Amino acid sequence: MLRLTKKADYSLIALKHLAASRQESGIAAVSAKEVADSYGIPLPLLSKILQTLTKNGLLISEHGTNGGYRLSRDPRQISALEVIRAIDGPIILTECFTEHSHCDHSDRCSVRRPLRRIHEGILRLLGSVTIQDMLQDSQDESVPPASPLVALQRAGAVETLTVR
Repeated sequence: MLRLTKKADYSLIALKHLAASRQESGIAAVSAKEVADSYGIPLPLLSKILQTLTKNGLLISEHGTNGGYRLSRDPRQISALEVIRAIDGPIILTECFTEHSHCDHSDRCSVRRPLRRIHEGILRLLGSVTIQDMLQDSQDESVPPASPLVALQRAGAVETLTVR
């Protein structure tokens, strides 16, 4: 089953919070404690996640009295896929897609190609959803947005993932 880890989930929450702070009040840097307290995320875990996101170039850490974390780029330029990969590494739907995998059934497997197309569709979808989309989707719940994230929620994964 394809499922986000808690770390990836917390990462997306934190980046969305940073984008909202930037948009609403112009505050660029937000403390890890503020984010942790706002969402009930354990501070030690969130701190490690934010450090990892900083190492991967998604955040900038600012020290000092008004320090904290801020997005390194515009939230429209940070995809959910990039965040998830920074935290969890590559997304692998099944082992036969890995570089060094060996399966005794690969010569007679009837689902490898369709599963690869599904895998690629999932990657395209995650790559097309940005932190800004996530922020916009939560702000405009009364207006039907056109972002891929809401399309996925409303239509269901099978309909949204047009796999060719």
